[in-house]
Amino acid sequence: MTNGDTLPPLRDVIQKYGLRPRKSLGQNFLHDLNLTERIARSGGDLKDAHIIEVGPGPGGLTRSLLAAGAKKVTAIERDARCLDALQEIAEAWPGQLEVIEGDALETDFSALASDNTRIIANLPYNIATPLLIGWLQADPWPPWFRRLTLMFQLEVAQRITASPGDNAFGRLSVMAGWRCDTAILFKIPPEAFTPSPKVVSAIVDLVPRQSPEPCNTKSLEMITRVAFGQRRKMLRASLKSLWPDPVPVLERLNISPTARPEILGISDFVALANEIID
Repeated sequence: MTNGDTLPPLRDVIQKYGLRPRKSLGQNFLHDLNLTERIARSGGDLKDAHIIEVGPGPGGLTRSLLAAGAKKVTAIERDARCLDALQEIAEAWPGQLEVIEGDALETDFSALASDNTRIIANLPYNIATPLLIGWLQADPWPPWFRRLTLMFQLEVAQRITASPGDNAFGRLSVMAGWRCDTAILFKIPPEAFTPSPKVVSAIVDLVPRQSPEPCNTKSLEMITRVAFGQRRKMLRASLKSLWPDPVPVLERLNISPTARPEILGISDFVALANEIID
């Protein structure tokens, strides 16, 4: 018998504590434990890992992470209704689950980290992108996390992993691809959730690069926001908010002034970001 064998089925837990997902919190509970086990396995060998989970809800993925051998799980949950359900899991794995009631957007994740820390989470849809951007801007780099294994809406997942020239290539692609190797591992259908969202979801794996090209993260965020904010425009027009005449800057970097941002490589954006003077 494993620790989790003493726990009731997840559907019974949801009913017991009256955990109806709240749209305002971006909640979609993943109730298929076969899928939560697959997500946990996709994070690699968890035997000596400290996992940070955001938005555990009733704890389906939390159970799977602990059952997969995670040394410790730190779960950050904003919804106080879920705390009793998570406490049951903590009692089944004594000393291995820490539950923090709080807002992930206001959490200092680096302060929670220890050796071999990873984030594995079914992120609430409404805060997934700002959380990812925050983690990608960690300083110093390599960061405090070894790996990110995260669930997003498929459309967002495709933007994170897109390559130059793809229709989905944009700000998220540059920010993620600059500092991490990225891949979509698998898709998850709407019917795996309660309630069923109107979109397909996907698990994205992000592994930090040890030595990305040197660049100021705020400058890179600025250049991508400006360029892709007017992605139909040529760069000579869209970058005028940064330089009165962007053409000399672009030509010096061997970037065509008539190019549109989606055809540039990540190195081109890094080079442009390094031209911005504070």
